[in-house]
This record gives sequence, C-alpha cells and structure tokens, in this order.
Amino acid sequence: MTAHAELQKEIKDFASEIGSSDPVTVVGGRTQWTIGGNPDPAAREVSAPSGVWSHEPEEMTVRCGAGTSLRTLSEQLAVHDQMVPFDLNPEATVGGALSVGVNGFRRLRYGPIRDFVLQVRYVDHSGKIVTSGGPTVKNVSGYDLCRLLVGSLGKLGCLAELTLRCLPLPATSRWLTGEADPFELYRTLYRPSSILWNGTQVWVCLEGVTSDVDAQANSLDLIETEGPPELPTGGRLSLEPKSLTDLAHLAPGWIAEVGVGAVHCRDSPPPRAVSDVNNALMRELEQRLDPSGRLNPGRQVLTA
Repeated sequence: MTAHAELQKEIKDFASEIGSSDPVTVVGGRTQWTIGGNPDPAAREVSAPSGVWSHEPEEMTVRCGAGTSLRTLSEQLAVHDQMVPFDLNPEATVGGALSVGVNGFRRLRYGPIRDFVLQVRYVDHSGKIVTSGGPTVKNVSGYDLCRLLVGSLGKLGCLAELTLRCLPLPATSRWLTGEADPFELYRTLYRPSSILWNGTQVWVCLEGVTSDVDAQANSLDLIETEGPPELPTGGRLSLEPKSLTDLAHLAPGWIAEVGVGAVHCRDSPPPRAVSDVNNALMRELEQRLDPSGRLNPGRQVLTA
C-alpha cells in the first residue's frame, strides 16, 4: 500500500469510527478541554489521525492529521526553518487548537490562527468525509468552511486532516520587560510580535532580522527577559483594542494583549451578552450541519 493510500485509509477509518448514529466527542491533548463546557459524558470519545504527512518548504505549506501535537508539528517544520505560530501548549493537538480557536500571544504580528488554514478534511454528522479549501494559497476558493470550523468546538464537523500555511522562523526573537506606556509602544514600534500589559508592567516581543530587532530593543528603556509571563487561565475577554485603555472594572490579575484586544483574567470575567442575531445564526448553522446534535454535545460555541 502506498503512503497516500495509507493516509486515505486512516481518514476513512476515522470517519467509520465516528459513524452516523450515537453522540461522539473528539479528544485531543485535553489542554483546553473545558472551553465551551464539558461534553456530554454519554458521548463516545474518538481520536483524530495524527502525523505530519507532507511538508512543502518551497510552497510553505504543511499537511498533517488533526490529532498531531503542536510539538511534533513545530519540530518537523523547524528542520526547514519554518513555523506555524500557534503559541499554545505544545501537547495540544492541531485540530484541538483550531477547534477551540484561541489565538497565540503573537497574533499582533502574525494574525489569527484561522488565517493559516488552507484546506480541511472533516467528517460530518453522517460520517461523510468533506473537503473544503485548497492545498495552496493561490487556489483557495468557494465557501470558506475552513474558517467556519475554526472555533466551532467540533460541533459543525470533526477535523481529520489540515493543510496549513507556514512562515519562516524569525532570525532573532527577543522579549523585553519593564514599566512603559504599552499604547505608546504600539504606536512607535515597527511590527512587534506581542505587547502584553498587566496595568503596570509590559512585556514586548520583537522578532525579525537581527540588526532591526537589536536597534528597536536598544531604543527602549526595558530589560531583557527569557519569555512572556504565564497568562492567567481563569477566563478570557475579547474586546475592541481601544477598550484596553480602561480595564479598572476587572479584578486584579489580568494580562491584556495590546493591539489585539484579548484580556486573560485570573478570575472568571463578567459575562458578555451575545446578541440574538449571533445566537440565532449559530443555532441555525448547528441545525443545518448537525441536525441530530450528535457532534460534541454539551459544548456551547456562544454563551452569554
């Protein structure tokens, strides 16, 4: 059996395991298992195929199973000085990271993780294998189901295979910290990878050509540090970036991503109301794509 045939068999076996009748939930690294609520304990657990199946350094694309750990993916890409900037727990799976849809702390420079998804193959509620997108940047067309599945918590389909866009590893990556105005840093620095702020202290990540990074770092009254702070895990808010200037209403212990609008909180943040329009849209999507409600039951993509 050829390598291609073996991969096709893995995906078909995954689809067969999901089946078309009883409730199922896809299990990855369980690093973000509680996001969206715990699945129904009666749901049968299944695992997606894993492995880096092909890497085209010249095309800057990688194809892998959804059950592949971020550690494995990063190690394989680093051989050719490339990366996909997920910036999450390395034991998380690629499919799990995309299903949860939480971006890494370098979104300021590299953008949201959904932008790195070129093609997906997933299993729908009936056990059918569905392909969306294209294997290269230039031929992606049609309905953008790829982005729709990112952040859907597996309720619209179970990810099996992913083709991702890669980026070059930066020649230099430096973290600096100290007390400074984070919004002034955002206005003056050229393409920082991350600016984190807890109301008093800032952490800045600069990446790129060594001479450029060193010049920017030397212009700041900050000190070198090994990396970013540990982000609080009590909850997360997504705000407009301009709203970060006033976070006095939040309990102490938060860290904000300046220029992005994400706020990581030590305690559960106050709930935000979800509009009736968004709720209705999500419910209709679930009804259309999983009419029997058998995919990851118990999870909620939108909550008030």
